[in-house]
Amino acid sequence: MSILQTMTNGIPETYKQMSTEELETRVRDVKARLGSRLFIPGHHYQKDEVIKFADAKGDSLVLAQLSAQNKSAEYIAFCGVHFMAETADILTTEEQSVYLPDMRAGCSMADMADIHQTERAWEILMETFGDTILPLTYVNSTAAIKAFVGEHGGATVTSSNAEKMVSWAFQQKERILFLPDQHLGRNTAFNLGVPLDQMAIWDPIQNKLVHEGSIEDIKVILWKGHCSVHENFTVANVQSVREKYPEMTIIVHPECSHEVVSLSDMAGSTNYIINAIENAEPGSSWAIGTEQNLVNRIIGEHSDKHIVSLNPYMCSCLTMNRIDLPHLAWSLESIEKGETHNIIKVDQEIAQKAKLALDRMLQS
Repeated sequence: MSILQTMTNGIPETYKQMSTEELETRVRDVKARLGSRLFIPGHHYQKDEVIKFADAKGDSLVLAQLSAQNKSAEYIAFCGVHFMAETADILTTEEQSVYLPDMRAGCSMADMADIHQTERAWEILMETFGDTILPLTYVNSTAAIKAFVGEHGGATVTSSNAEKMVSWAFQQKERILFLPDQHLGRNTAFNLGVPLDQMAIWDPIQNKLVHEGSIEDIKVILWKGHCSVHENFTVANVQSVREKYPEMTIIVHPECSHEVVSLSDMAGSTNYIINAIENAEPGSSWAIGTEQNLVNRIIGEHSDKHIVSLNPYMCSCLTMNRIDLPHLAWSLESIEKGETHNIIKVDQEIAQKAKLALDRMLQS
């Protein structure tokens, strides 16, 4: 039998045939044998079968920072998606190796802005507006986009510090280009007092600026990208909850559309949502607009509260769910054997420029 015939979705077929009990035993055994040499960061959106083995849970940037701070960890098995593992590689040392248990674990939002589209857009925007624009990128972007932003004086942002970083950017230049999530950019700028009619959209497919009115009035240029999960929360979902549970507090992630955020009671990062529920009074009622794995976990951890998903038909993040227990077990056993499967390594020049963007955020 050929190697290709023995592989399913990048891992040997035998791992797909193992019982949950055997897979969990294998994961625990590798963790015990490698000890502090192994670090497993797990993003909040991971499946329960994976997150239970994480040494740390959090958002992408926090996990990358924790990986960098853990100097004893030689092997970092990042349970998240590709751009998160890239950020971890950028921030960690040459002595540390970052692995992604399944290379298919990507991010549709990050993929909506590639470097070639961005460079073409920048050339046109410079011709249109001159040197009046500072680029910002959500950390949910590729290393190449982070490097582009770093090279042009900009910075990365998170959903937690977006308002702070947009305010910082406006102190540097008259306008900003916000990549790759239009919704986070729009919601953040609006909260800071920028009216919607002073925001334009850059369409990378049409390779043009979309705006009604005078271009001289444009302050924010939003890349036409979005989170495939959070864009599925709709105004109809909000209206349905208001009708069915009029006492319920609606809390959503700022990657949701501006219309949904505007109609909700609260909006904030993943950690903001988690903390809000943890600090809420027993018996309180909540509708949460974010990724379903996390919503289900929050529901399970807070039986003293009435919690539902804002969209009852919401699916989990499909790419995040690529990492499952068989992939994790295979990845860890491969690491222990010294095999070099699924190592994430960012080109040194790109990493240096991307780190400029990350450092400007961390130092602001």
